[in-house]
Order: sequence, then structure tokens, then C-alpha cells
Amino acid sequence: MYLYLKALHIIFVVSWFAGLFYIIRLFIYHTEAEEKPESERKALQDQFKIMENRLWYIITWPAAILATVFGVWMVLELNLWTQPWMMVKLGLTGLLWVYHLYTHQLYKRYQDNQISWTSNQLRLWNEVATLWLVSIVFVVVLKGTLNWMYGTIGFFLVGVVLMIAIKAYKRLRS
Repeated sequence: MYLYLKALHIIFVVSWFAGLFYIIRLFIYHTEAEEKPESERKALQDQFKIMENRLWYIITWPAAILATVFGVWMVLELNLWTQPWMMVKLGLTGLLWVYHLYTHQLYKRYQDNQISWTSNQLRLWNEVATLWLVSIVFVVVLKGTLNWMYGTIGFFLVGVVLMIAIKAYKRLRS
């Protein structure tokens, strides 16, 4: 049973992150459509709202819920609640849910064309999900062998590298 739960958990985690990454990309396009002439802007934003809605409710929310269900089921099946690495993973997953719920608030604003973030701010927000992904994967793969000091330093280095990459990309686009 464990391997089936693990496989389903991984499938839905991948789908959840795909949805989180792509919804922000759609918000970026939606934001950039603001700069277009009125007729083009309306057509683009109407299309982005449809795409955002389908992605969010057909893929991202169900994947998030099922990843959580199968993950909790695995933890219960293997009695992993007492493992220190699992506590860290659950904490990071809790923060990922905070990210997801805040992104849901952004989603609702974009559905009403209430655009308050710039495309660069959205790009940075997208990298937060990347940091959660990297952190969770390293905690799960390395479990008890992870030296937390090096892990923490690595986490921040990944963040710095991502910020530098975003700045370099911004310069290339200009």
C-alpha cells in the first residue's frame, strides 16, 4: 500500500507545483496585457481569466488537496509523526499552503481585473514556490542526514541565485 500512496502523493505534488508555477505565469501575462490597446487588452484578459479559472479549479486545487490527503495517509500508515525531518517537511508544507492560499487571493483579484502587482513582483513571488520545492525535496531526500546549518545556508544561497537570475533576465528583456 505504501508504494501506491507514495506514487500518488508524488504525482499530485508535481501537479500542484505545476499549477502554482503556471498560475503566476498567467498572472504575469494578464498584468502585461494592461499595456495593450483597449480592444486587445480586453480580449487578452478575458482569455487569461478563462485559463486561470480552469487551471486553478481543475488542476491546482484538486492536486493540492490530493497531495495533502495522500501525504497525510502515508504519514499515518508509516507512523512518521515522530520523525524530526517529517516535522520540518510538514512545517514547510504548511508554509506552502499559506503561499497557495495567498495566491488564491491574487487569483480572485485577477478574476476582477484588480491588478496591483507588477510583472516583476509576480516573477519574484513565483520564485518563493521554487524555494519551497527545493527545501521540501532536500528535507525528504536527505532526511536525518541533512546538516541543518548547511541546509539553511544552501536555502538562502538558492534564493540569492534566483534573485540574481531574475535581475539578469530583466536586463536581457530591456
